[in-house]
Amino acid sequence: MHIADTSIGILGANGIVGGGIPIAGGAALAAQMKKTGQVAICFLGDGASNTTRFHEGVNLAACWKLPVVYVLENNLYAESTCIADVCRLINIADRSAAYGIPGVTVDGNDVMAVYEAVGEAVDRARKGKGPSLVECKTYRYHGHFEGDAMTYRTKEEVEEWMKRDPIPRFRKKLRDMGVLSDKDADKADQEMAAEIDAAVKYAAESPAPAPEEALEDVYAEVTVVKEPAASPGQKMKEITFPQAIHDAVDEELARDPNVILMGEDVRAWGAPLGEFKGLYEKYGPDRVLDTPISETAILGGAIGAAAAGLRPIASMMFCDFFGVCGDELINQLQMRYMYGGMLKLPLTFMAYSGAGLGAAHQHSKNLFGWLMAIPGLKIIAAATPYDAKGLIKSAIREDNPVVLLHHKAIIFSGLKGKVPEAEFTIPLGKADVKREGKDVTVVAIQLMVQRALAAAEQLQAKGISVEVIDPRTLVPLDKETILKSVKKTGRLVIISEEPVTGSAAGEITAVVASEGFGSLKAPVKRVCAPDTPIPFAPVLEKYWMPDEERLIKAVTEVM
Repeated sequence: MHIADTSIGILGANGIVGGGIPIAGGAALAAQMKKTGQVAICFLGDGASNTTRFHEGVNLAACWKLPVVYVLENNLYAESTCIADVCRLINIADRSAAYGIPGVTVDGNDVMAVYEAVGEAVDRARKGKGPSLVECKTYRYHGHFEGDAMTYRTKEEVEEWMKRDPIPRFRKKLRDMGVLSDKDADKADQEMAAEIDAAVKYAAESPAPAPEEALEDVYAEVTVVKEPAASPGQKMKEITFPQAIHDAVDEELARDPNVILMGEDVRAWGAPLGEFKGLYEKYGPDRVLDTPISETAILGGAIGAAAAGLRPIASMMFCDFFGVCGDELINQLQMRYMYGGMLKLPLTFMAYSGAGLGAAHQHSKNLFGWLMAIPGLKIIAAATPYDAKGLIKSAIREDNPVVLLHHKAIIFSGLKGKVPEAEFTIPLGKADVKREGKDVTVVAIQLMVQRALAAAEQLQAKGISVEVIDPRTLVPLDKETILKSVKKTGRLVIISEEPVTGSAAGEITAVVASEGFGSLKAPVKRVCAPDTPIPFAPVLEKYWMPDEERLIKAVTEVM
């Protein structure tokens, strides 16, 4: 199912209906930016035309006039469902009018009709006139899967369509034109059959992969970056958290022409909270791209652009909206693994997260634990301007997908921090000991870092010395630093702003239980939110969020 050959520009087949549509748009964006003259050809079926990916992907491509041609193979059935039962249009190509692009319907079993229609669409795309939709009306002779009894269609219908098989039709046409003799056609048939037989024989006789190869190609190789060591003469400046985001993205846009920023409201507002303000004016519409409110198209397009050689930064607004592009998260970000390491996905996407501002359940999540369960994805949750800037720069330079969650309360707090005036990066997977202690280890994530430090001050007055560790990145997780601290203190409390079940706190607990159990003098405590959605009323939201009081209680209990 997951076939690909990136050496000749085939970015892969897709097992998800319509899954390749937004990805093709991203690949076309890369061709457009790099001025390669390439055109992305996206194959889809009639069933895919009824998905959100079709609307979001085609609409975005039309808005940006991307060089992409959508070849829709209308074979009348989406699995067992007849297209006439789920679409009121006679010709699906008529949907192109909704996006302001050309759409044409052709006999998909007529080789020359398809060739001419697609050729015209490719030529149009190369001239910068944007995408086209070519609907090829054809038929699927075989079942949707091996063993499909095909009870949803009649034998007579199949036989009637078999009379229109494109291969004998084209063979007859060429013979009638005097271009191809029966002898030459038979020879071509024999050569193709021999080539297929040889390929099957090669596959059958090739050894199976070694079992441990199942662990390869999850991540591309990482160029190790070093965190700058503090020095007395180092020039520093004080900035806010939003300024740290802005400066990191600004510096990377200036450093690498393959870096682009795309997302909702990045032009007029510089993103909803203004962290990208001024970048559109500085770099222009080719580098800073405003998108529709289409999370599927944004992340899917970023994946395609990354696969084709760009380094996109996708601004997704709130992480609560990740569910809209759930397919891209749990199925498409794994392209490198599915295609045997043939490509890299240097993709960064970021979103606001966190409660405390009365934004309620659909604008306040963190999703740490959920995101940690997605293979191939790296996760950053910075708590300070210094960490945010250094980690964002490293993320953009990664050849792997990285998600950054920025807590709204930190952004609005006006929190300032010192950062070097000179360029610096922070390696992913390196925790920071925010406060040293000897009695209890507290691992605090994102906003909870400030609350843990405040609680540690209060506990110090009671004679309890707390070591506060900020993982900074949840994937990769710096297990070594956490285990080393637990070995010293013998006690562990984890504070994370997310429901306790399925949380990052649970994963960190499991790591320590399996690899550092002998160091523990008391059970591990998790200070998380209750297993409920996030309430709106301020008094309920305050009760829901972990705080210093609950952390102090947990630390006291493990002593």
